[in-house]
Amino acid sequence: MINRKLKKYIIENIFPEYNKNDSGHGIDHINYVIERCLKFASQFDNVNVDMLYTAAAFHDVAHHIDKVRHELLSAEIFFENEVMKTFFTLEQRIIIKEAIEDHRASSERVPRSNYGKILSSADRSTDLNDFLKRTYAYTLKHFPELEVEDTVERAFQHTLKKYGCGGYAKHYVVDEEYINFIRNVAELLNDRNYFEIIYKYVNKIK
Repeated sequence: MINRKLKKYIIENIFPEYNKNDSGHGIDHINYVIERCLKFASQFDNVNVDMLYTAAAFHDVAHHIDKVRHELLSAEIFFENEVMKTFFTLEQRIIIKEAIEDHRASSERVPRSNYGKILSSADRSTDLNDFLKRTYAYTLKHFPELEVEDTVERAFQHTLKKYGCGGYAKHYVVDEEYINFIRNVAELLNDRNYFEIIYKYVNKIK
């Protein structure tokens, strides 16, 4: 059970910040990651759910500030938050900070704690349509100058690099939904034309 005062503070003071992000990194995504984090917690020993909830709640909060360094900035925002200091010890705050820093799929290092492993895994997509919509939303916000065909190509290359054979996305938990997602992605990546048809259909691109 999450500490009620902690949850109330985060809902009222942190969640509104996600309105500044693109829809792919908005509050729906955060709630998705939180739910998955709590689901995976039982796979590890001695997980503090308040710490896990907080790491998930803060992990993308700085995405609108700098998408390239958002994991570092989000971790810093958490660590400097005075209210968080009243809920967690310094040692706990360092673990949460590191989990936020380590969550990004493109990170080359293995997360430094189980909290980072859970958060990183929970941050992965498991719904193909949702992933394609989030990719499109991200592109519209950060690369609005792209023509439609360039948008599709960027999405294909992003999907290939992240979830294709040898892709950089890593996973540290037992997750049947993710396994099925990877199978669906593999089928999509086998045919570039099929990818384009599905991508345009899902995102209502003509």
